[in-house]
Amino acid sequence: MTVPKLLVFQGAINPQTIGFLDDAASRPALATEPGDPPMTIAPFPSVVQLNGGAATPDALAPLAFAGHAHFTAMQVRDGRVRGLDLHLARLHDASNALFGQALPDDRIRALLRAALERAPSALSLTATVHATTGEFVAPRDDETLDVLVRTAAPSSGPAGPLDLALFDHERVLPEIKHVGEVAKTHFLRRAIAQGFDDAAFVDRHGRISEGSIWNLAFWTGDTVVWPVAGMLGGVTMRIVRRQLARLGVAQRDRELTPADLPSMAGAVVMNSWTPGVAVRRFGTATLPDSSSLVALLHRAYEQEMPVAP
Repeated sequence: MTVPKLLVFQGAINPQTIGFLDDAASRPALATEPGDPPMTIAPFPSVVQLNGGAATPDALAPLAFAGHAHFTAMQVRDGRVRGLDLHLARLHDASNALFGQALPDDRIRALLRAALERAPSALSLTATVHATTGEFVAPRDDETLDVLVRTAAPSSGPAGPLDLALFDHERVLPEIKHVGEVAKTHFLRRAIAQGFDDAAFVDRHGRISEGSIWNLAFWTGDTVVWPVAGMLGGVTMRIVRRQLARLGVAQRDRELTPADLPSMAGAVVMNSWTPGVAVRRFGTATLPDSSSLVALLHRAYEQEMPVAP
């Protein structure tokens, strides 16, 4: 039997939906030679907990169309997470913005620990916060917050380099990692139909902002350039930024338009899966090899010490 050395995701899988996919079905298949017996891959032992307990079908039913919620996504290795402080701050700030209240960090950490008690050493985890009153209703004085924690198979993202189509689009409340964003998958599918791997967005002012599920970073040859526009400040991006600062690497915040792309020496996408996947093309603009930028960002990310919840 021949097993490929590298398994590459075709396109992208949204961390927002990875918690609701059948894990075995979402995995790439292993190649076999003619005559080999069919291979079976055991389903990943996922955990789905609501407020620290087993999530029953009745408890999950109201979430089927719950769009007024927010979440964070992370990779867990040996029970530890990089940037845990940033994940906690994200959930706290988003809860205050959407619901006018937030759960204590100690409560969130306890719920994460509960989900990880019997978990494998490597996994993906999403923690989603929503109000018990649901959506399309006015807030009530007795409104409380629920937390759904879901584990799934680990991911390190696509190998790259990626070709990104450019679309005019601005996310609503871009600073919040909220659920129910149909546009991201819509533009991803449009990009794939046009022969690209994924999508990146340009705002009404002509500025490049972010990818469908990615932050973007650019390279001048000696400086990391972060685009300025309305966007989600990703946890991985914030980890990389603070570690680059500690390494003494030059960084600059700058408005970028598609016309600026030919002057760039490289570009990457990043999210909870990975601190850097090379981008080869934005629309019709082709960029130079970004391997040096990818290596730099991965080195910076590795400087961040993972911690247990």
